[in-house]
Amino acid sequence: MTPVLRGVGLLVLAATLAGCVSQTVKSTSVPPLQTPAEPLPETLLLDVGIAIFDPGLDTYEEDEQVYPEVRKAEARYMPRLLSEAMQNSGAWGAVRVVPGAAQITDLRVEGKILKSDGEELQLHIVARDSRNREWLDKVYTANASRYAYDSVTRVQYDPFQAIYHTIANDLLQHQQALKLAELEHIRVVTELRFARRFSPEAFDGYLEETDKGYYKVLRLPAHGDPMLERIHSIRERDNMFVDTMQAYYGSFSGQMQAPYQEWRKLSYEEAIAMQELKAESTRRLIAGAISVAAGIAAAGGGDGSTRAAGNVAIIGGGYLLKSGLEKRNEAQIHVEALEELGMSLEAEITPQVIELEDRTIMLSGNVEDQYAQWREILADIYRAEMGALEALPDAANSQAARSDTP
Repeated sequence: MTPVLRGVGLLVLAATLAGCVSQTVKSTSVPPLQTPAEPLPETLLLDVGIAIFDPGLDTYEEDEQVYPEVRKAEARYMPRLLSEAMQNSGAWGAVRVVPGAAQITDLRVEGKILKSDGEELQLHIVARDSRNREWLDKVYTANASRYAYDSVTRVQYDPFQAIYHTIANDLLQHQQALKLAELEHIRVVTELRFARRFSPEAFDGYLEETDKGYYKVLRLPAHGDPMLERIHSIRERDNMFVDTMQAYYGSFSGQMQAPYQEWRKLSYEEAIAMQELKAESTRRLIAGAISVAAGIAAAGGGDGSTRAAGNVAIIGGGYLLKSGLEKRNEAQIHVEALEELGMSLEAEITPQVIELEDRTIMLSGNVEDQYAQWREILADIYRAEMGALEALPDAANSQAARSDTP
């Protein structure tokens, strides 16, 4: 093959490479929520605590465009969607979003955001019951379709609703595989673990932790045990506080939804655009390099026509190289636009004040610390009530002694 033909062939190859296009997901289906085959007795419905997700800021790849404040907001928003899916299945007791995994509940669900860019969502979900037995340890992946951010579609479903339905269905399948006695055992372990947290000296002998870290019941408190009654009271107050926090998370999600959906819509468009730009940039750079190489080879040929073709190839290759670099710069402009969107979203989703019965609490973004303070308050309440309970026999004995005095 002559240098001219070889150069022409390489130019054709370069043009072919530059003409490739990328594909996007056109549609996604949302699996229906499964419901229990037979309804459980209310006393056996497990309460669920879904911890605020780990935003995954310590594990993302360097080439990923991750915006910390957006991820932190998503870590609060996504558990809410999962809780709604589980509650709508009718298979559980109370399903609550909780500040962290420290809260003792029948079933604890934790998640970590591995990827979230509007186009793809990856979540690592781990679920364990109060016995510390594992239900789930799985990575879930979903892709938004090109129609997911249409105004009509997003009123009906979150763009990644499929992932929440799938997790809820997997948890329900595991629950239905358990016997009624196991569900009852989970409920008892939850109660005793909660009691042991507030009074370890009184309730330590009721549970045993195996070598594998599982909890099992050794014995039960006596019926009507006054200390256990106090624990029931404390637990009800704790649940009331967490229920109040659900209103906070609901308000937070409501305020976040509009700007977040717009951010995801733009993020999706930017992600697709960046993929196409990077692919086109790479193709143009490769095509340009091939063309320049072909031109140099042809320019060194013997006759004038060969040298002329070589010069054309060098000029054309130089143009493609320049065009590819310009595309890279254009992609960087999209990255900067996403950063600005993330900053504006951060400003719109600042946590607000929530009202409790006897006080106002400011949740300024560190809900975990606030909940820890609340648990300290509960411990003080428990100690005060137990002190009053222990004082009653002493008061009764003093009264009896005075009555016996002549």
